[in-house]
Amino acid sequence: MIEEKFTMRTRVFDLPVIIGMIVLAMLGPATAETKRVAPLSQGQIVLSYAPLVKQATPAVVNIYTKKVVQQASRSPLFEDPFFRKFFGEQFSFGLPRKRIQNSLGSGVIVRPQGIVVTNYHVVEGADEIIVALSDRREYAAKVILTDERTDLAVLKIDSVDVRFAHLELMDSDEIEVGDIILAIGNPFGVGQTVTSGIVSALARTQVGVANYRFFIQTDAAINPGNSGGAMVTMDGKLAGVNTAIYSKSGGSIGIGFAIPANMVRSVVDSALGGGKLVRPWLGASGQAVTRDIAAANGLDRPGGVLINSVHSRSPAGQAGLRVGDVVTAVDGREVYDPEALSFRVATRPLGGKVQLSIYRSGKTRRLSVDLKPAPEIPKRNVKTLKKGHLFAGAVIGNLSPAFSEELGLDSLSRGVIVLKVHRGSKAARIRLKPGDILLRINSVETKQVKHVINAGRHDYDEWKVSVRRGERVINVVIR
Repeated sequence: MIEEKFTMRTRVFDLPVIIGMIVLAMLGPATAETKRVAPLSQGQIVLSYAPLVKQATPAVVNIYTKKVVQQASRSPLFEDPFFRKFFGEQFSFGLPRKRIQNSLGSGVIVRPQGIVVTNYHVVEGADEIIVALSDRREYAAKVILTDERTDLAVLKIDSVDVRFAHLELMDSDEIEVGDIILAIGNPFGVGQTVTSGIVSALARTQVGVANYRFFIQTDAAINPGNSGGAMVTMDGKLAGVNTAIYSKSGGSIGIGFAIPANMVRSVVDSALGGGKLVRPWLGASGQAVTRDIAAANGLDRPGGVLINSVHSRSPAGQAGLRVGDVVTAVDGREVYDPEALSFRVATRPLGGKVQLSIYRSGKTRRLSVDLKPAPEIPKRNVKTLKKGHLFAGAVIGNLSPAFSEELGLDSLSRGVIVLKVHRGSKAARIRLKPGDILLRINSVETKQVKHVINAGRHDYDEWKVSVRRGERVINVVIR
């Protein structure tokens, strides 16, 4: 009977297996390139993800936040459409009321001591944070580092002598399009949920949800509430933190994005290394190489970053990078736009070196660039302009490479920036805005805070002011 069953099984299932074994034997010993193989039998197709899910889900948490918000008092009388027509939707009176606002998201434990990574927007402004584990245990947590530029936050669970299940961070540069992944989170607050899919694309840099845009794209179902959840590979490692979806309806349509583990690692290391996030500074900026730029520079295809500005004292400048060079790769990995170049440098550890492959005058060269933090030269010297000044009520500061990066600006930006404008002040009345860069007051070029302070104290009948706002330079006359 046993012999008969074995014979039947061989007839039904073993022929594909035998063929697969012959093919593998012909290909020789397994290498890094042959580890990823298609299913060879029906038995392999019906395999389950359950063991991987059991391993990974204890490290994925639900995050509940509370924050107190001020809400204007409003009489039921003004709910009447007749009154709203005359007084407007925003009419209110009396003292504002305090209201508790609740929100939820997901997170991933990445250290056994209870270190949790989530999205910045999940915990932004939270007064209270509760972390709920998959076994329903709940703990209070506190924020130890936030980074709005990457939309990441690092939390510490408030516990003593408890070691938590955690996920190991993989080298996200090793992931490939087509790899199978699982997305774990708490969509719509229904509870911990696992979805599967593949890596649809890598290095997505045009998704405008963070300053460092370099996302892993997946077709695994990701929905509101999944933010901060885990993208897990088949070996049980964390490939990325789910952060955004492309959707017209608010639900998943198969286009989701995750922050790569290499960026997550740099933020976590900074949080555990003193709580201050400092990234390497390249000191150069440029633009993506288009087809026309490629043709003009003798490149065979578009790709890379055409350098159009280099700080003379920056690591890139000291390494020999010049305006007109095309950076094609960082440590052997190709870059196609400025966002990819920024990501590659930002995820490298301080104190080391990075190898830039550049194209110059028809030849390919390599430059070794030191990984150093951006300097704060000049000092930011933040001042609030007082009564009697042209811009009274404005808070201003000197831009430096370090301060510019902190503010999310091009690190090569220079001048005096408006950081805040107090409501009802003179600066507010002349419509000065945070983010404006002051260039000139009358004939004085305002390169530093002291120039703005001195130039705005005089009593003129007419002021001519030049301000950079975004990509525009605005010239106004104030009388």
